Amino acid sequence: MNSSTAVLPPLLVLDRSLKEWLLEDIGRGDRTTQGLLDVATQTCKAQWIVKEAGVIAGLPIAARVFQLLNQQVKFTPLVEEGQWCDRSSGNLPQDRTVIATIEGPLDALLMGERVALNLAMRLSGIATMTHQYAAQIADLPAQLADTRKTIPGLRLLEKYASQVGGAVNQRMGLDDAVLIKDNHIAAAGGIGNAVTQIRSRIPYPLTIEVETETIAQVKEALEYQADIIMLDNMPLEMMRQAVQLIREQSIGSAVTRLGEHPVKIEASGNITLATIRAVAETGVDYISTSAPITRSTWLDLSMKING
Repeated sequence: MNSSTAVLPPLLVLDRSLKEWLLEDIGRGDRTTQGLLDVATQTCKAQWIVKEAGVIAGLPIAARVFQLLNQQVKFTPLVEEGQWCDRSSGNLPQDRTVIATIEGPLDALLMGERVALNLAMRLSGIATMTHQYAAQIADLPAQLADTRKTIPGLRLLEKYASQVGGAVNQRMGLDDAVLIKDNHIAAAGGIGNAVTQIRSRIPYPLTIEVETETIAQVKEALEYQADIIMLDNMPLEMMRQAVQLIREQSIGSAVTRLGEHPVKIEASGNITLATIRAVAETGVDYISTSAPITRSTWLDLSMKING
């Protein structure tokens, strides 16, 4: 798992979304909680428990949810981000796998419970499946990368969870890098035209990646000096040929840094737990897949007030 490199957005960015999600849930007021006597002045303690095994992600975000409701809330994680936790073995307190404790005003704990848990369960589910994919290629040089297939409004957090699980982030948005895909190539009339036009219009630091589906397209991407070449939905044998071609033709035309390949190679398309290792063994640098974000299920967590 790669939690040590996972970076949350700054509070200036994060708080705006969290406040919107709290307002969506609370509406004009929590009728249930605010209907209880003395709830605003009563303090309590609670535990977060794991109800199924998986990788934990999102605890700092959950803590921030409660703090936005009341700064007196103390949220204490008992596990690290990215840590694998086994499920609780029973319903008794001594059987619980506790991942965090919370102490503070009762109304804040009850009003923040759902938003905080929803986010942590969603992100932990992504981190868990990402970990499963990353584990398949952990002993190989290839790195797992995510994609832009995310839920609108949740991209920063979903890609954070992907990092926690062991992947690297591909571009966060369209302004991060150039990725010339099939429709761009068709619109420009070919890879050469697309690269030439785009290169003359983008800021200098941006890299250019070209999506290819055939060996002929790989050769054209090399000719026009793409920084990254994506091998999209290629059969394994064709992928091996493409990797060999790129390595042979690019290494003599660029200076390598610390032994790195001058042109990076990314594989994409129909990547599954069953196929990812064979793809990595072709020698690519990155393997991108949306599966850990689009196909993961939530990890079941719950909050129990100490009664």
